[in-house]
Amino acid sequence: MLKNLGAKIETSQSPSPQALTLVAPLGFDVTTVAVVERLDPARTVGIDMLIDDAVTKRRVLATNPATRTDMRDAAHALFARDGKAVSVIRDSGGFVTQRVVAIVVNIASDICQQGICSPKDLETAVTLGLGYPMGPLAMGDRYGPTNVLEVLFNMQTVYGDQRYRPSPWLRRRGAIGLSLTHEES
Repeated sequence: MLKNLGAKIETSQSPSPQALTLVAPLGFDVTTVAVVERLDPARTVGIDMLIDDAVTKRRVLATNPATRTDMRDAAHALFARDGKAVSVIRDSGGFVTQRVVAIVVNIASDICQQGICSPKDLETAVTLGLGYPMGPLAMGDRYGPTNVLEVLFNMQTVYGDQRYRPSPWLRRRGAIGLSLTHEES
Protein backbone atom coordinates (compact mmCIF):
# COMPACT_ATOMS: atom_id res chain seq x y z
CA MET A 1 0.00 0.00 0.00
CA LEU A 2 2.76 2.47 0.90
CA LYS A 3 4.48 2.12 -2.47
CA ASN A 4 1.14 2.65 -4.24
CA LEU A 5 0.78 5.90 -2.29
CA GLY A 6 4.22 7.06 -3.46
CA ALA A 7 5.99 6.73 -0.12
CA LYS A 8 9.76 6.49 0.00
CA ILE A 9 10.45 3.39 2.07
CA GLU A 10 13.65 2.98 4.06
CA THR A 11 15.03 -0.52 4.39
CA SER A 12 17.78 -0.02 6.98
CA GLN A 13 17.71 -1.63 10.43
CA SER A 14 16.63 1.60 12.09
CA PRO A 15 14.88 4.60 10.57
CA SER A 16 16.80 7.74 9.66
CA PRO A 17 16.37 10.71 12.03
CA GLN A 18 13.84 12.47 9.77
CA ALA A 19 11.74 9.39 8.85
CA LEU A 20 8.13 8.91 9.82
CA THR A 21 7.85 5.55 11.57
CA LEU A 22 4.65 3.58 11.00
CA VAL A 23 3.50 0.69 13.17
CA ALA A 24 0.44 -1.54 12.80
CA PRO A 25 -0.35 -2.92 16.25
CA LEU A 26 -3.01 -5.51 16.95
CA GLY A 27 -4.46 -4.71 20.36
CA PHE A 28 -1.45 -2.77 21.62
CA ASP A 29 -1.27 1.00 21.76
CA VAL A 30 1.28 2.96 19.73
CA THR A 31 3.19 4.00 22.86
CA THR A 32 3.80 0.37 23.88
CA VAL A 33 4.97 -0.60 20.40
CA ALA A 34 7.33 2.38 20.21
CA VAL A 35 8.86 1.54 23.60
CA VAL A 36 9.16 -2.22 22.98
CA GLU A 37 10.62 -1.73 19.48
CA ARG A 38 12.85 1.16 20.66
CA LEU A 39 11.39 3.61 18.16
CA ASP A 40 11.38 7.37 18.57
CA PRO A 41 7.84 8.01 19.86
CA ALA A 42 7.94 11.57 18.50
CA ARG A 43 8.05 10.16 14.94
CA THR A 44 5.83 7.09 15.47
CA VAL A 45 2.26 6.84 14.16
CA GLY A 46 0.07 3.75 14.18
CA ILE A 47 -2.25 2.54 11.43
CA ASP A 48 -5.08 0.04 11.85
CA MET A 49 -4.45 -2.70 9.31
CA LEU A 50 -6.85 -5.33 10.71
CA ILE A 51 -9.92 -4.06 8.90
CA ASP A 52 -9.40 -3.57 5.18
CA ASP A 53 -9.97 0.07 4.22
CA ALA A 54 -11.98 -1.20 1.24
CA VAL A 55 -14.56 -2.35 3.80
CA THR A 56 -14.53 0.76 5.99
CA LYS A 57 -13.85 3.32 3.22
CA ARG A 58 -11.55 4.99 5.75
CA ARG A 59 -8.06 4.62 7.15
CA VAL A 60 -7.47 5.13 10.84
CA LEU A 61 -4.23 6.44 12.28
CA ALA A 62 -3.30 6.79 15.94
CA THR A 63 -0.78 9.10 17.53
CA ASN A 64 0.88 8.62 20.89
CA PRO A 65 1.27 11.44 23.43
CA ALA A 66 4.73 12.33 22.05
CA THR A 67 3.94 12.24 18.31
CA ARG A 68 5.05 15.47 16.68
CA THR A 69 2.42 17.43 14.77
CA ASP A 70 4.49 17.37 11.57
CA MET A 71 4.74 13.57 11.73
CA ARG A 72 0.98 13.24 12.32
CA ASP A 73 0.31 15.58 9.39
CA ALA A 74 2.78 13.73 7.14
CA ALA A 75 1.10 10.40 7.91
CA HIS A 76 -2.32 11.89 7.26
CA ALA A 77 -1.21 13.39 3.94
CA LEU A 78 0.42 10.13 2.85
CA PHE A 79 -2.63 7.98 3.54
CA ALA A 80 -5.03 10.52 2.00
CA ARG A 81 -3.09 10.75 -1.31
CA ASP A 82 -5.47 8.41 -3.10
CA GLY A 83 -8.59 10.23 -1.90
CA LYS A 84 -9.50 7.84 0.95
CA ALA A 85 -10.81 9.42 4.11
CA VAL A 86 -8.36 9.38 7.01
CA SER A 87 -9.18 9.69 10.70
CA VAL A 88 -6.59 10.35 13.38
CA ILE A 89 -7.33 9.19 16.91
CA ARG A 90 -5.40 9.40 20.15
CA ASP A 91 -3.41 6.43 21.36
CA SER A 92 -5.62 3.53 22.32
CA GLY A 93 -5.01 -0.15 22.72
CA GLY A 94 -6.78 -1.83 19.83
CA PHE A 95 -7.79 1.30 17.96
CA VAL A 96 -11.59 1.66 17.80
CA THR A 97 -12.60 -0.91 15.18
CA GLN A 98 -10.27 -3.62 16.49
CA ARG A 99 -11.77 -3.25 19.97
CA VAL A 100 -15.36 -3.39 18.77
CA VAL A 101 -14.81 -6.34 16.40
CA ALA A 102 -12.81 -8.32 18.97
CA ILE A 103 -15.40 -7.80 21.72
CA VAL A 104 -18.34 -8.67 19.44
CA VAL A 105 -16.60 -11.86 18.22
CA ASN A 106 -15.61 -12.78 21.78
CA ILE A 107 -19.14 -12.31 23.14
CA ALA A 108 -20.54 -14.40 20.28
CA SER A 109 -17.95 -17.10 21.00
CA ASP A 110 -18.87 -17.05 24.67
CA ILE A 111 -22.57 -17.47 23.79
CA CYS A 112 -21.67 -20.58 21.79
CA GLN A 113 -19.32 -21.76 24.58
CA GLN A 114 -22.22 -21.61 27.04
CA GLY A 115 -24.44 -23.60 24.67
CA ILE A 116 -27.07 -20.87 24.50
CA CYS A 117 -27.38 -21.45 20.77
CA SER A 118 -25.56 -23.00 17.84
CA PRO A 119 -23.18 -20.95 15.71
CA LYS A 120 -25.68 -21.10 12.84
CA ASP A 121 -28.54 -19.83 15.02
CA LEU A 122 -26.36 -17.04 16.41
CA GLU A 123 -25.36 -15.91 12.92
CA THR A 124 -29.01 -15.93 11.80
CA ALA A 125 -30.17 -14.02 14.89
CA VAL A 126 -27.55 -11.28 14.44
CA THR A 127 -27.93 -10.85 10.69
CA LEU A 128 -31.74 -10.87 10.74
CA GLY A 129 -32.35 -9.38 14.18
CA LEU A 130 -29.71 -6.66 14.18
CA GLY A 131 -29.29 -6.21 10.45
CA TYR A 132 -25.54 -6.82 10.50
CA PRO A 133 -24.19 -7.59 7.00
CA MET A 134 -22.59 -10.74 8.47
CA GLY A 135 -22.76 -12.51 11.79
CA PRO A 136 -20.09 -12.06 14.45
CA LEU A 137 -18.57 -15.49 13.91
CA ALA A 138 -18.32 -14.95 10.15
CA MET A 139 -16.76 -11.57 10.97
CA GLY A 140 -14.23 -13.34 13.18
CA ASP A 141 -13.43 -15.73 10.34
CA ARG A 142 -13.07 -12.84 7.90
CA TYR A 143 -10.49 -11.02 10.02
CA GLY A 144 -8.91 -14.22 11.31
CA PRO A 145 -9.50 -15.89 14.67
CA THR A 146 -5.78 -15.63 15.46
CA ASN A 147 -5.84 -11.87 14.77
CA VAL A 148 -8.92 -11.47 16.98
CA LEU A 149 -7.17 -13.47 19.71
CA GLU A 150 -4.04 -11.33 19.41
CA VAL A 151 -6.12 -8.16 19.77
CA LEU A 152 -7.85 -9.57 22.87
CA PHE A 153 -4.66 -10.89 24.51
CA ASN A 154 -2.81 -7.62 23.88
CA MET A 155 -5.70 -5.47 25.09
CA GLN A 156 -5.90 -7.58 28.24
CA THR A 157 -2.17 -6.93 28.71
CA VAL A 158 -2.52 -3.17 28.11
CA TYR A 159 -5.59 -2.66 30.29
CA GLY A 160 -5.41 -5.59 32.73
CA ASP A 161 -9.18 -5.88 32.34
CA GLN A 162 -10.87 -9.31 32.36
CA ARG A 163 -13.47 -8.19 29.81
CA TYR A 164 -10.78 -8.76 27.18
CA ARG A 165 -10.19 -12.36 28.29
CA PRO A 166 -10.69 -14.52 25.19
CA SER A 167 -13.44 -17.12 25.32
CA PRO A 168 -12.07 -20.68 25.58
CA TRP A 169 -14.29 -21.53 22.59
CA LEU A 170 -12.54 -18.85 20.50
CA ARG A 171 -9.07 -19.85 21.77
CA ARG A 172 -9.58 -23.53 20.89
CA ARG A 173 -10.81 -22.77 17.39
CA GLY A 174 -8.07 -20.22 16.77
CA ALA A 175 -5.41 -22.67 17.99
CA ILE A 176 -6.43 -25.40 15.56
CA GLY A 177 -7.38 -23.17 12.64
CA LEU A 178 -11.06 -24.09 12.74
CA SER A 179 -13.76 -21.78 11.38
CA LEU A 180 -15.74 -20.03 14.08
CA THR A 181 -18.94 -21.05 12.30
CA HIS A 182 -18.03 -24.75 12.51
CA GLU A 183 -20.80 -26.84 14.06
CA GLU A 184 -19.64 -29.62 16.37
CA SER A 185 -21.33 -32.97 15.91
